[in-house]
Amino acid sequence: MQHIKTYHDAFVNYLNTFVKPQEPSSLYDPIHYILQLGGKRLRPVLTLMTTEIFGGNYNNGLDAALSIEVFHNFSLVHDDIMDDAPLRRGQETVHEKWDINTGILSGDAMLIMAYQLFENYEPEVFQALARLFSKTALEVCEGQQYDVDFESRDDVTIAEYLKMIEFKTAVLVGAAMKMGAIVAKASPQCQRAIYDFGKNLGIAFQLQDDYLDAFGDPETFGKQVGGDIIENKKTYLYLKAVEFSNTADQRQLMHLYGINPTDATDKIETVKRLFESSGAANATKQEIENYTQLAFSVLEDLKISEENKTALKAFGNQLMNRTV
Repeated sequence: MQHIKTYHDAFVNYLNTFVKPQEPSSLYDPIHYILQLGGKRLRPVLTLMTTEIFGGNYNNGLDAALSIEVFHNFSLVHDDIMDDAPLRRGQETVHEKWDINTGILSGDAMLIMAYQLFENYEPEVFQALARLFSKTALEVCEGQQYDVDFESRDDVTIAEYLKMIEFKTAVLVGAAMKMGAIVAKASPQCQRAIYDFGKNLGIAFQLQDDYLDAFGDPETFGKQVGGDIIENKKTYLYLKAVEFSNTADQRQLMHLYGINPTDATDKIETVKRLFESSGAANATKQEIENYTQLAFSVLEDLKISEENKTALKAFGNQLMNRTV
């Protein structure tokens, strides 16, 4: 298995060949903009890594990796419109830089482009990739709708929240890894196992993202810190704070999540204090650890080398200790 940087650099080089001037520029320039904003490139790196772990040449996974990244960025363009988010990776979001209609149409084009990339594979691999992609894409949409629905509900449960982030975020991480296994023609059992590894790691990843949204460093996080609080999103932090708080603090939290002040600075700071004092912040960090270990437990019965298992664990631990 190569070093993570090797996969990252190979993917970025391939992405740069994909991002080229096209007409109409008003459709394609926003696509090139969001794809070149950077980001962790987590999902495509996982696709390439998994391809090689199961005995394939990681270069054969580049089209599947690019498909995952194009789809992921498509979902971000549309999510940012729905959230009216001003920043993505520290830069203007597509709908802010251009306009909402451009964001919608360019996003639509990205979804189609993501599917087109599977056409570069032989029929059997194409069918398996497309089948997984269709299932995953629909689940991501379901997860996003749950996320929107939860904003106006006061009775969201921990189980519902975990299901939402599984669909919105984690299934795409699982799919990214399973695609690598499909390209490498791994056994169905191995494909399922590596999907479960990625899905559990994806849940931990999203919980970490939620934590960083409240407590991250604005200089490194790349998004608006406190954005989930502004949007009244019932994250794991919020739900645990409600569960752990006394009656007075519960009422204050629920009140704060029922208002939308023009200047949300005080709201954000008050909510963060309640997250910490209630124990919700520590509980969230513990749940991140729980899902990371659940992902690692899947590796025990996976028929890959101990060296590759160690490398996957190291990658997982690196993700959970990130600041961006």
